[in-house]
Amino acid sequence: MAAPDDPALADVVLPCLDEATSLPWVLSRLPGGYRAIVADNGSTDGSAAIAAEHGATVVHVPQRGFGAAAHAGLEAATAELVCFCDADGSMDPTQLPRVLDPVHAGEYDLVLGRRRPARGAWPLHARVANMALSRMLRTRTGLRLHDLGPMRAARREALLDLGITDRRFGYPLEMVTRAADAGWRVHEVDVDYGLRTQGSRSKVTGTVLGTVRTIRDMRGVLAR
Repeated sequence: MAAPDDPALADVVLPCLDEATSLPWVLSRLPGGYRAIVADNGSTDGSAAIAAEHGATVVHVPQRGFGAAAHAGLEAATAELVCFCDADGSMDPTQLPRVLDPVHAGEYDLVLGRRRPARGAWPLHARVANMALSRMLRTRTGLRLHDLGPMRAARREALLDLGITDRRFGYPLEMVTRAADAGWRVHEVDVDYGLRTQGSRSKVTGTVLGTVRTIRDMRGVLAR
């Protein structure tokens, strides 16, 4: 991981809510030149302190919501290129170049990681919801994406210029719909998706209720 004063190839935004058990492993896996920005969304387990101890820039985000944390991290970034990644240990940061390299090379404007799950890593209800949303996204934008995965990369200023307004679970989808409307070249690549760190649970799709809330927010985005 790049030191705080070193020029970074990319900033990595890690929305975080109570991920103290995951952060040491996640932050230790960042490739050289990738600088961590942990957007702490009100953790009570010491996540912010642990992130700082491991060299991450910590942004405190009092407004609750995945989108609020993700966007605050984006605004705090200073590198030209920005990645997003979950902080729960389900995704290996060593694979970030898979999504960043095509953007860095100018081949695509937004690259998403299509999750290839290990056994038991992705609950059935979450997979079904993801497939349904992918179909709705295809109808809305024409993009033939299979996943709205959280690992992704784009250029910082371009992302800010999209004017994303959702601050809840609809944030990742709105990023894609606005990118499509702006004529961006959107692409997906395979990334591994494993079991979360023990004691960590997805706030988005870890429960049926979380999945229902996510679908509600994302359907609201598609209806705009």
